[in-house]
Amino acid sequence: MNASTMQNPGPSQERGMTTVGFLILVAFVGLFAFAALRLTTVYLNYIKVAGVLDGVYEEFDSQNPSRAAIRTSIGRRFDVESVSEITERDIVVTADSGGFLVKANYEHTTPFIGNVYFTVIFDKEVLVRR
Repeated sequence: MNASTMQNPGPSQERGMTTVGFLILVAFVGLFAFAALRLTTVYLNYIKVAGVLDGVYEEFDSQNPSRAAIRTSIGRRFDVESVSEITERDIVVTADSGGFLVKANYEHTTPFIGNVYFTVIFDKEVLVRR
C-alpha cells in the first residue's frame, strides 16, 4: 500500500446525518409537537376562564354588586364561552374587605401517551370592588 491509496477522508466526505440519527430527531420533535397539541386545548380553556373572570371584573368593579349577580354573570359567560372543564359552581366568590374575591382554582388533566398524563394547575383571581 502506498500513500496514494491510503487517503484520509476529509471534511467534504463527513457531512450530513445518518438515517438512524434522522429518525431519532424526528421522533424527538414529534413527541414535543404531540405534547404541545395535547396542552393547547388545556391552555385555550384556561384563557376562556380567565376571560370570564376579567369580564366579571370589568362589568361589576365599583358597581356595588351582590354575590348572586356575580354568580349569575359567571354562569352566563361560561355558557357563551363554552367553558367545559370547570363550572360556575367551582368558582369561589368570597366577601373581602373591599368587595368580592372571585377565584378559579382548578386542575386540568389530559392524557399524553399510554398511562402518562399532563396535569396543569390553574389559579386565577380577581377582586371586584364595591
